[in-house]
Amino acid sequence: MAGGSAATAFPRFFRYTVALIRPHHTQRSSLVSLKSFITKQLNLPDSGAERAIPASPSSGIPGARVTPRDAHNVSRHQISEGALQVLNGLHRAGFQAYLVGGSVRDLLLGREPKDFDVATDAHPEQVRKLFRRNARLIGRRFILVHVQFGHEIIEVATFRGSAGDQENETSGRSETGRILADNVYGSLEEDARRRDFTANALYYNIADRSILDFSTGMEDLRSGRLRIIGDPEQRYSEDPVRMLRAVRFAAKLGFTLDAAAQAPIAACRERLREVPSARLFEETLKLFLNGNAQTSFEHLRQHGLFAVLFPQVDALLDHAEYAAARALLQSALEGTDARVRDGKSVTPAFLFAALLWPALKQHSQRLEQQGKPATVALQQAASDVLQDCTGRVSVPRRFALTMREIWELQARFLRRGGRRPHALFAHPRFRAAFDFLSLRSQSGEIPATLVEWWERFQAADHDGRRTLIEQARLEETGQEPALGPLPTTSRLRPRRRRRPNRPGQGSVASHPDGTDDGHDGEQADSD
Repeated sequence: MAGGSAATAFPRFFRYTVALIRPHHTQRSSLVSLKSFITKQLNLPDSGAERAIPASPSSGIPGARVTPRDAHNVSRHQISEGALQVLNGLHRAGFQAYLVGGSVRDLLLGREPKDFDVATDAHPEQVRKLFRRNARLIGRRFILVHVQFGHEIIEVATFRGSAGDQENETSGRSETGRILADNVYGSLEEDARRRDFTANALYYNIADRSILDFSTGMEDLRSGRLRIIGDPEQRYSEDPVRMLRAVRFAAKLGFTLDAAAQAPIAACRERLREVPSARLFEETLKLFLNGNAQTSFEHLRQHGLFAVLFPQVDALLDHAEYAAARALLQSALEGTDARVRDGKSVTPAFLFAALLWPALKQHSQRLEQQGKPATVALQQAASDVLQDCTGRVSVPRRFALTMREIWELQARFLRRGGRRPHALFAHPRFRAAFDFLSLRSQSGEIPATLVEWWERFQAADHDGRRTLIEQARLEETGQEPALGPLPTTSRLRPRRRRRPNRPGQGSVASHPDGTDDGHDGEQADSD
């Protein structure tokens, strides 16, 4: 076809070809066959043809123990489509690309990874240029690239190197050795040495589907041991959050923390105070919302880390008088684990309300002893406890407000007269506050009869609720007078009648000159 004749004939040619192909194939295969057929007939370049991926065998990488594809259980079919696109896209562009971290660890352990991370020798700007609109740079301390495909986000990091003793604009340390900035690029072997645990330093090579191990990662996975790469004390000093990560992974994987990794925690745990409180909050959420909250809590207390994060609570948990508060916290952790296992949502506000309840209760009682009303004491105690957390584990405002409501609604469950139960039942935080009330009952802090009354109130109809309220009123006679039902419609106040003067008497409210006081009945109503 030449020139204009090709353009004129193309629509008819297109319809004819579709008619020929469609009866014999599915719609998708028809379109693919049609595209290749038209491309071949018109001698167009095949832009969709897949270029050969350059070979990058793992055998030539220094320092790496290579586990070939036939010796491990990781398959490409277990890797998400988005991660494969990133890996293959980088590799076709001539860069090294490896699946790394928790995803490789979980696949080897037969678990389903939560997300996928990729390590490459491409710099962040090169990655962003390669994936364009799907990519964006994030981070200050570590510059990363998030590549998004639909709802999935693949995190891509450039190989990290070590700045040594030299500091420049891309690296820096605090006086205690904590890394403040870290954008020094390095080789694959240097990147492996920079990772925290041996189990997290395994690399899946997309080129030959082998797994690279630069330490003892594969061996530690088989033995169920969590081991720090390098000197543990130095690694904790570089990033104190690694102590919390050690506890989290030990609880999540059911691994034993290596003795060498446990030893320096007592000397290094106070360095957690140098970590921004917002980051500590995020790490605490990971500890308690991963389905292993109970085990994480026990490990935190065992190594003295809970005392650094929540000193006001830790000091009370071993006291006999706060046994109920400890039982409440344990029940909250059990409930959180159960909800995570069942795939249900968990609000951090509820968990933190239970976590800080012992400190709140102690402080509120102290304020009441100083003569403050119970309601005022509770409100002030809530403000003080949350403020005290700001320097350590800072609770965001959106959660702190919900926590305060859960706490402050507890006293309203005791007032069951008149319209109060209806008003409480209509409160947006009633469900969360009632669940918290149930935890207090299970721990023995309050009688179970109160929870049972509210359960019956929720299930009853209008008449049943009136009966329950009347019963509660009779039980609480002298403590809480009933308010009575509220009017169904708003009406104006009835006009007050003027009292007529008695015969023979002048107006008592008259002025000396005989004029009236100036307020007739209609004006009195308008006031």
